[in-house]
Formats: sequence, structure tokens, C-alpha cells
Amino acid sequence: MTISAEVLRYAAFTTDPSGGNPAGVVLDATGLDAAARLSIAAGLGYSETAFLTPGSERSYSVRYFSPKAEVPFCGHATVAAAVALAERIGPGRVVFETRAGTVPVDVAAGPGGVPEATLTSVEPHVEEVADADLAEALAALDWHREELDPTLPPRIAYAGARHLVLAAATRGRLADLAYDFDRLAAFMTRLDLTTLQLVWRESADTFHVRDPFPVGGVVEDPATGAAAAAFGAYLRELGALGSEPAVLTLYQGADLGRPGRLRVELRPGDRRVRVSGAAVRIPDGEAG
Repeated sequence: MTISAEVLRYAAFTTDPSGGNPAGVVLDATGLDAAARLSIAAGLGYSETAFLTPGSERSYSVRYFSPKAEVPFCGHATVAAAVALAERIGPGRVVFETRAGTVPVDVAAGPGGVPEATLTSVEPHVEEVADADLAEALAALDWHREELDPTLPPRIAYAGARHLVLAAATRGRLADLAYDFDRLAAFMTRLDLTTLQLVWRESADTFHVRDPFPVGGVVEDPATGAAAAAFGAYLRELGALGSEPAVLTLYQGADLGRPGRLRVELRPGDRRVRVSGAAVRIPDGEAG
């Protein structure tokens, strides 16, 4: 089967092509069926590739594929795709129609002129985790309950995709990540989870995070915008932010050698969560 499409590569949530989370971007996926999109995503090997189909002016239908399956929403590929579009049609707002719902994205020049994109999530929600499910997740991770931060209890959070939030009590626990890939993948598939959002709280508004992604065929996602949005909703639900507006900084990817930075904003009177970050093109011939 011959597949013809222009595939761009961007690193999201970073100003360095060797940092952040690499994503594939196809700005015009017209004529590509699901099998072709999956084949392209698998060939790239990135955690997600965004496939856009142009609609009305500055509006696009977007689908996201990991190397193994389609996912309903992906934050870093959204940021990458919005920046790629801005470089072709100019900055401003674009609207992405995703399987999870409508996601507006605003692109403007950041420090040093590097484009930054801000996505506005779909309506989020947070739910409890059954004790037996928590036990299975911890067993797959080889974590223990006493290693969790009691001030940030486990929850499942959604802002376009479902993520189990687990807070480590120490940075050392977060840094030491060696899990049972197949066992965690089976657990996540059963609960329809996209990633685990593993976090450690450095300060009131600064967190370090990691995201295992075995259901996508990837051991770990280097920078995860969808999980960041879900995490903002989680903190709001817990009342862990104080008053709003609130702005959080999430550092992710350092443990993988791909440091990235995500900005999460919550505004009073608006339940949706905003996630911002830079994105840069990965030059042809360079590893992503």
C-alpha cells in the first residue's frame, strides 16, 4: 500500500527540537483512512501524530493516532499542529474538532519569537478510583501506598482523555520508574485510561510529572498536554489551588533526557482548563 502525505515533525512544550515531546503532524489528511493514518503513526514511532482535515476558515477536523491505536485527544500534538498551522497561515485562533469535542487553540509569538499555543480543553470531570483498581495500578508500577502523597489522593481525571492521577511523596519515587508494561497496559485498557499522570509537588504551583503510556505502545510520554489539562481539573476538584485564577508550571521529560515545560491555567467561572507551551520544527535529518 502506497501512502502519500506530507508528514511534519515538531517538538512540543519546548523551544529545543531535542526536548519536549515529538509529534507528527499531517496538515491535510484528506483521503487517508484510519489504516493509513495508523501506518504513518507507527512508522514515526512518536506517542501521537495529529491528522488534520480542513473545514471552514481556520477550523479543522483532527484525529490522533499513537503507534498502536487512535486516541480521542492529545495535547502535545494539538500544540504542535496549531504551531505548524500558524507558520503557514499566520498566528491567531484555530478551532479543532476532535473526537472529544471542540478545542480552540490560540497561537502567538512567545519569548524570542518562538510560537506558543494555548489550548482550551473540553469540559473536564474527576471521579473516584476503586480500591481494587488502585491496588492493581500500584502493583503494576511496583509502588506502595506509603509512597504516595496523602495530600493528593488518587483520582481519575478527564479533560479530553482519561488519566489516573497518582502523587508520589518524594521526587526520588517519581524518578525511579520501572513498571510491568503488559500488566499496566491491560489495567489501563480495562479502565479506558490514556496515561497515568504520576506527579510530585515541588511547591504550591510547581509540579514534576511523568506519564506511562503502554496502551499507545510507548513506555513513557515525554510531555503530555491532555494529562496536564486533566490534572488542572483534578487540583481544582480537590480544592488544592486556593483562589482562582491559578497558574501552574509542570516540568516533564527531564527523566527521559527530553525536558519540557507546560503551563496550566484555571480561570474563575470557567471549568475548562487552558494548557500552553511552545513548539518548534524538528529539522529534516535530525532524530526526534
